[in-house]
Amino acid sequence: IAAARKRLPALRFDQADITDWHDDGPYDAILANAVLQWVPDHATLLPSLIRKLAPGGSLAVQMPDNLNEAPHLLMRETALEGPWAVKLTAAADARTPLASERWYYELLKPLCTRIDIWRTIYQHPLAGGAAAVVEWFKGSGLRPFLAPLDEAERAEYLRRYEAKIAAAMPALADGTVLLPFPRVFLVATR
Repeated sequence: IAAARKRLPALRFDQADITDWHDDGPYDAILANAVLQWVPDHATLLPSLIRKLAPGGSLAVQMPDNLNEAPHLLMRETALEGPWAVKLTAAADARTPLASERWYYELLKPLCTRIDIWRTIYQHPLAGGAAAVVEWFKGSGLRPFLAPLDEAERAEYLRRYEAKIAAAMPALADGTVLLPFPRVFLVATR
């Protein structure tokens, strides 16, 4: 944000917790990239964001929609099977599945002049087999599972999780794993 403000001083850039954002705008654009999947109650949140837009302004959203992919299913499975199950109950429920594209369209259509929504599955080639998949998720999906654990538990959780990933997502001959990564994109214009 600081770099953007310096580069484009005539524009306004704000950073806030989206669940507690009380500035009414109006804004020309609101961007939410890979964040709203962590925020509950889209039925309330998204219309409130649309109302912050100026006429002709757009809400642009990208949300990973991967809770039913092997890496996330195996995170939850590993959490529930280990001696840490009680500690990780909340982590397993940290995200709820996204609604359908139709649901988002129907929610926002009465508030918008145009809505573009699509779902894409990217295949991310990760060199390094199952370890690379684990490393990929350490910065996002694994965080709620690892944070409550002590160092020894964390190491054992990751060992078990990586073994499950290796079995579910075998590497190609060159050691690469193709990580399917579904994402929902939404551009809603007021």
